[in-house]
Amino acid sequence: MRQIVLDTETTGLEWKKGNRVVEIGCVELLERRPSGNNFHRYLKPDCDFEAGAAEVTGLSLDFLADKPRFEEVVDEFLAYVDGAELIIHNASFDMGFLENEMSLAGKGRLASRVTVTDTLAMARERFPGQRNSLDALCRRLGVDNAHRTLHGGLLDAQILADVYIALTSGQEEIGFGQPEAESTNAGGVVQAFDVSALLPRPRVLVTASEQEAHEARLARLRKKAGHAWWDGEPAPAAGESA
Repeated sequence: MRQIVLDTETTGLEWKKGNRVVEIGCVELLERRPSGNNFHRYLKPDCDFEAGAAEVTGLSLDFLADKPRFEEVVDEFLAYVDGAELIIHNASFDMGFLENEMSLAGKGRLASRVTVTDTLAMARERFPGQRNSLDALCRRLGVDNAHRTLHGGLLDAQILADVYIALTSGQEEIGFGQPEAESTNAGGVVQAFDVSALLPRPRVLVTASEQEAHEARLARLRKKAGHAWWDGEPAPAAGESA
């Protein structure tokens, strides 16, 4: 089965409150190795960002103003993922948003076309009682994410692919720079990106003061929101400490 490592970025935490998908990033794995046939789209949401969401992603409504809406790329997206196993971290979040987008576009359920593997559930089973956000798993499994200064759909999908391989086989790095093959879609609507154009991955050296400022900003966002959804952990129940 084709495996598609998928990540989305959104305007906020809950699609039920009118939030929308603003970025979809997908990395195709064939025989558990990246093929180079990736899918990446920014989307115009037709709604504003919740407080803090734009800051986390680095996206803005101005940047997204000339991007297509989901309904304009949905057929291309479905042709790409159809019949695949989607590998998603905290899958209920991404699938909830994608199913909402499918409904708004007048399409059927995405879940009827794919199977879904949730790496957050896998990590919680393997590391019970520990933090299992994507960043925490990178540290624990030795996956390099030094270049991840902001959340991004395609970048996070690439990192998650490394994490997934490490979770399931212990491999550390799957080498996005050397795809074994380039897949094409029979419909001819999916572009096979030159992965070498995304590489080498930049190595960003963060100073102690920059790291301290970053943590302080995240702490302010956590306090304001009451919960840090980017940590990949469920919101605390009433009476629990965040």
